[in-house]
Amino acid sequence: MMNLPAPSTLVPATSEDAAHMRAALALAARGLGSTWPNPSVGCVIVRDGQVVGRGWTAPGGRPHAETEALKRAGSNATGSTAYVTLEPCCHWGRTPPCTDALIDAGIARVVVALRDPDPRVDGAGLERMAAAGIAITMGVLEEEARALNQGFLKRLSENLPLVTLKLATTLDGRIATRTGESQWITGPAARRAAHVLRGRHDAVLVGSGTVVADDPELSCRIPGFAPIPTVRIVADARLRTNPAARMLREGGPVWVATRPGHSDASLGVLRAAGAIILEVPGAEEGAGLDLPSLLRALAARGLTRVLAEGGAALAAGLLRNGLVDQLAWFHAPAIMGGDGRPAADALPLELLASMPRYRRIGVSMVGADLLSEFVSTAPSASKAPSPRRLA
Repeated sequence: MMNLPAPSTLVPATSEDAAHMRAALALAARGLGSTWPNPSVGCVIVRDGQVVGRGWTAPGGRPHAETEALKRAGSNATGSTAYVTLEPCCHWGRTPPCTDALIDAGIARVVVALRDPDPRVDGAGLERMAAAGIAITMGVLEEEARALNQGFLKRLSENLPLVTLKLATTLDGRIATRTGESQWITGPAARRAAHVLRGRHDAVLVGSGTVVADDPELSCRIPGFAPIPTVRIVADARLRTNPAARMLREGGPVWVATRPGHSDASLGVLRAAGAIILEVPGAEEGAGLDLPSLLRALAARGLTRVLAEGGAALAAGLLRNGLVDQLAWFHAPAIMGGDGRPAADALPLELLASMPRYRRIGVSMVGADLLSEFVSTAPSASKAPSPRRLA
């Protein structure tokens, strides 16, 4: 871990800094779901009180927010202040370091919300800019930046992506009738909101039962919302995914996670249909997959934010393993009764103290339905302050 810049180069925040950083955070939020494995960063460049440049991380993680903002600022960047939601990078990748771009542009001051814990950065970006004579202000809206970047931070600290479990149920928690009918419990506005959730996550994860029963597409079908196709992931220990499934026919990345040991012929048929096969260990009990291993495999491939959409077996497995960071629960104003299919299978629990617990952070009407948003209360090494709403 690098040291922070010397006190002589650190300057306190001004009364205008929070407003400009809030604008940079709003820009960063635009990239959620499209920048993995990179974080989504926002940058605002201000000169003499006027915004002269804005940028955010482009789809696929390049170009970076800082270089986009500098390009828009042009010669006005000289002597200006740059507001950046995450410490600028100082290493070479597919593009030069953002620190060098800020230095070369003649930026006089950089205001940073959050230090980047990536070992390739972790204070080195701040030191490089300070050594070039740039004044540094740290920690402006740090908690908000941490909440926005919690998927990126969790992948770095725990080798796991952030997981949001989305449920659409009746008031009594049912997702289908006893005959399996489920379309549609919630209304058009709630389904549109669910597509927005897909667009803000790197990937959508479902169990094979959902694929067999519903043959879903699982894409974000809001024109212009998702700059790159959302990854669709099927947890399919028994390899039940049909090579003619809609998600494979429609194109875009589809990953099928399954146990080792299936025949080359069975795997080959799915690969020929366009699926990428991920082999992960099976669960110690039952016929499913070891979900912590699956999520680690997803993180290793660069995913930072995963939206789990069920069904009941997958939801229960994620909850049982303490892997659900956030809940987005759509309730339709209807009652189905005890013979309907529950949102989550048995965990099973014998003590109330063993229940997964969540804290409500938002409630809103979505058409005729109610959306409740929750964050986990379980301790976590990457725990960020809870956002006011799920990003």
